[in-house]
Amino acid sequence: MESNGKAVSPKKKKVRRAHFKLFGKSYGVNDTVVGVSFFLPALILGSIFVIAPMLISLGYAFTDAKLLSLNNVHWAGFRQFALLFKDKIMWKAFGNSMEFVVKVVPLQLCASLGLALILNTKIRGNTFFRWAFFVPVMLSLAVTSMLWMNLFNEQDGLINSIFEFFGLQRQKFLKDPDQALDIIVFISAWQGAGYQMLIFLSALKNIPRDIYEAADLDGANKLQVFWHITLPSIKETFSFVLVTMLIGAFRLITQPMIMTQGGPINSTITMSYYIYKQGVDFRDVGYSSAIAFFYTIVMATVALTIRRLFGKDNTL
Repeated sequence: MESNGKAVSPKKKKVRRAHFKLFGKSYGVNDTVVGVSFFLPALILGSIFVIAPMLISLGYAFTDAKLLSLNNVHWAGFRQFALLFKDKIMWKAFGNSMEFVVKVVPLQLCASLGLALILNTKIRGNTFFRWAFFVPVMLSLAVTSMLWMNLFNEQDGLINSIFEFFGLQRQKFLKDPDQALDIIVFISAWQGAGYQMLIFLSALKNIPRDIYEAADLDGANKLQVFWHITLPSIKETFSFVLVTMLIGAFRLITQPMIMTQGGPINSTITMSYYIYKQGVDFRDVGYSSAIAFFYTIVMATVALTIRRLFGKDNTL
């Protein structure tokens, strides 16, 4: 075809890239291959080191497996779970774990959010304080446990020496069933708060300053600004930090293992530590797997409930 003496080439048809449909949605083959290529290594490693051990442990929970005779395993059905509910030490460990979670999560959450709010303002030495508050996170749990264990030593620990200098009575600290768990709560909150502080600080930096300026013009005080602007703006971050903090608290094992060995009188034994003792010290893999399965259900229920309460359609 010609127009004004010039040849006009027909329009080329746009070739659609190869695609496929899955669950009613269309996906490009090339994009899918690239995405899977990035995801596959993590999936393989996760399957080998996370999913497979979980499935194996679940299988052992219904057997009488022993650590040194895994080639001689017999089906036990729900017998291990029946023993679990009659185990007084297990319920003591469960109660200690719940007490630890109830105490450490609010303390660590308030400390990390409070530090983030302070460091979000323009104060002298801001960078130094960020570094100082984050240093405990970089230290090994074993190292900090040994450090605090020496500080709280009932005989020649620094804290008891300070008490004695001021005429105060020396304390048993980690040897006292009424004090040991609270000390571990304090140490855990001290060490972990710096990590959550940085997460909160990052979220606070993303809140538009215009909102605060508008609130200031409306005459809102600091408490009103925090409750009606800051908290709703970091709701998703708050939910993420809370869930990760809960899971970390449920998994407490290092501090009681090193500092108190679960004592005194089982006052600091936790579920994770009890699972370890049953599986490694007593070599009862079947029973420890049953406890782990039960505890995983508890942790998952709590975590999902928190996510539900702080979902996108809910408010703080």
